[in-house]
Amino acid sequence: MAFSDIENSEKLEIINIAIVENQEFKDNKIFQEAFEELSDENSEDRLFDTKYVTEEEAKKLLQDDEIVGYMILEEKPRVIFQSNGINETIFKYVTEEIVQNTEIVGNLAKDEIEKEMMRGNYHLDYEKIYKNVLEMVQEQEVRIENVSNSNLSYTMIEFYTLIAMACLYGGILGMVAINQNLANMSHNGKRVSVAPISKAKMVLSSVLAGYVAQMIGLAILFVYTIFVLKVDYGSNLPLIILLGAVGSLAGLSMGLAIGTVVKTNEGVKTGIVISVTMLGCFLSGMMGITMKYIVDKNIPIVNKINPASMITDGFYSLYYYNTLNRYYFNIVSLLLFAIIMIMISYHSLRRQTYDSI
Repeated sequence: MAFSDIENSEKLEIINIAIVENQEFKDNKIFQEAFEELSDENSEDRLFDTKYVTEEEAKKLLQDDEIVGYMILEEKPRVIFQSNGINETIFKYVTEEIVQNTEIVGNLAKDEIEKEMMRGNYHLDYEKIYKNVLEMVQEQEVRIENVSNSNLSYTMIEFYTLIAMACLYGGILGMVAINQNLANMSHNGKRVSVAPISKAKMVLSSVLAGYVAQMIGLAILFVYTIFVLKVDYGSNLPLIILLGAVGSLAGLSMGLAIGTVVKTNEGVKTGIVISVTMLGCFLSGMMGITMKYIVDKNIPIVNKINPASMITDGFYSLYYYNTLNRYYFNIVSLLLFAIIMIMISYHSLRRQTYDSI
């Protein structure tokens, strides 16, 4: 619920600024056109509400808190503020970017002049060269293929981590399921141990029951996020559900292994499942995406065997890549993890014997 409206509350408001309209500014086409574009009332990407005033008027506007700051263009632009904040930082950053673009235009113009002189052309129209370079820079477009899904916002990653955590907490169901079939853990386990039926079938039925319960819980989570919180999973919903189902199997099998290998009471086993889950979530970046980067950079093997990281990495791959290769790699990794955990559980169960029941 906390994430449901976070983006609307963090939308950037239009920033009120002023530009001192001196002769230097009037002669600088790059600064003029840049601030005109960033202040265009008809543009969806409008960033500033810009007033073009004298320096005295700009000072008064700043004192009256009608603007966050003003820019005066001399040899170099000066940006004047009364306080520090995100809006002031944005204004300063934009000004610095325009300065860099101005330097790029100047360097390109210089190169064009040198080329003409090397060709023996010493009668140059400098204004025309500068104008051509300026037009060339303005006409250039950065062509970047947007491979992320249009429906996906940065808060979707937070919802994905919640799904991943829900999947891994299925380990508690796996642990409870196996405890119900262990003679040293419950009265039901004692009955199962002496019953004239296949122990494998009893364990398998209990595990399947736990998996069904986990899938019901996952379905409720999806229904809640889609219809109550209005989360739009877009065209990736089937793949997200598949990853959730496989992740739930991995979580269930992890609880199964802990339930059979660890010889202690149910309370301690529950604590171990929760601790392992939370540690895995922490290392995979659920409490801060930078942690995942730190682990991947310094100890990559940790997240290679961490089921929480496999789940979140599968979700991230749907966001960052236009192919499903990495997504399916994580699906296979989770299935292998689940198989290994089940094999460990099976081997541990076969070796268990009791002096008396």
